[in-house]
Amino acid sequence: MEKPNGTILQIPSLGPTTLSTPIALPGKNYTTDTERLAYNPHLSAIAPYLKSGEPLPGFEIAGPRAQLFFDPQDVRAAIVTCGGLCPGLNAVIRALVMQLWHRYGCNSVLGVRYGFHGLAAAPKDPMLALDPDFVSLIHMQGGTILASSRGTPPTSEIVDSLVKNKINMLFTIGGDGTMRGALAIHEEITKRGLKIAVVGIPKTIDNDIPYVRRSFGFETAVGAACESIHAAHVEAEGVENGVGLVRLMGRNSGYIAATATLATGQVNFCMIPEVPFKLEGPGGLFELLDKRLDSRRHAVIVVAEGAGQQYFTQSTRGKDASGNVKLGDIGVLIKERLGQHFKSTNRSGSVKYIDPSYIIRAKAANPADQLFCGRLAQDAVHAAMAGKTGMLIGYWHGRLTHVPLQSLGSGRQSINPNGELWFNVLETTGQPSNIG
Repeated sequence: MEKPNGTILQIPSLGPTTLSTPIALPGKNYTTDTERLAYNPHLSAIAPYLKSGEPLPGFEIAGPRAQLFFDPQDVRAAIVTCGGLCPGLNAVIRALVMQLWHRYGCNSVLGVRYGFHGLAAAPKDPMLALDPDFVSLIHMQGGTILASSRGTPPTSEIVDSLVKNKINMLFTIGGDGTMRGALAIHEEITKRGLKIAVVGIPKTIDNDIPYVRRSFGFETAVGAACESIHAAHVEAEGVENGVGLVRLMGRNSGYIAATATLATGQVNFCMIPEVPFKLEGPGGLFELLDKRLDSRRHAVIVVAEGAGQQYFTQSTRGKDASGNVKLGDIGVLIKERLGQHFKSTNRSGSVKYIDPSYIIRAKAANPADQLFCGRLAQDAVHAAMAGKTGMLIGYWHGRLTHVPLQSLGSGRQSINPNGELWFNVLETTGQPSNIG
């Protein structure tokens, strides 16, 4: 992820804010665009900017504005969920509807069915009319009441559909592929000179969107992952030379695997995409595992789904509808190779393999994520009502921020192999920094 400059973090606006907000705050403590959050808060990073007079890179802080661009009576909002399922999708939908209706008095909210395909020229399913009664209990359910999909119809069709349905506010809930689609929609809207706000709410269990330290659903996912690790540990201890092998989601970022490893304290080897490793040979995973089994007679291995992709050829994997390269199943590969290794070394080992991916995706958000979903949705509405567009709601140094969609081209957020998180994993598992 590249270090941003001040220009890349500027948020586009639909125009001047000339209307007073209907939201009354105690002490009139509205958020202003001039108050910004530093990208890097360390004094050593700030000092050069102070010395040179160069603007310090920083994010707009999310929150209610005193002045609005949109008249609430003129708002016709639409909400779309895209990509894979994730805990908290319904909680975000609910919070968006409640905020629009009860705080701003916007009573025209539509739910787009089946992702961006619901905004195609001829969608298969009509949009849903959403109101507080309709969404009042959906946050208790997993999945999304709007359904989802990957991929997108032509951007021009989507913008035509927004115009046809008189939508002037679009909330996109999804991961990096969704946000790339939202950026294309925003650029087409700008090209046509339309006054339609596009505001994203980042949804990725993988926690890999740039400039977003936390995305909703992550804490719920880690909690569910911990349950699988506990089960793997019990199974491993239950037999001689027992190995519990857990494959966790994360695509090209190992945040779930690393965080669940730290949370359980029961993992002996954690393999993530950011740190290469070898299965066989001197210092490889299997040699280290043999030593562990000789001394303790059981072990737990956690592997992130994007780890060890050197064992698969990219040409045979292809890409999904969102443009992401499909991943080879590293969990199954390790299980099979480990069985072969035990056979060749005459070890009577037992491997219990657990892949909880779809169980995790289908869960309802836990209380911490419910709170976070509500905050993200509320601030997304605040931003859209103020005419901000081409942006998503981020999370940086404990504050919700405005992140321009254009800045997401800097790559995915990933674990720093030389950083504190991975060092903590090494200390907890006791595994060497280099495996193989």
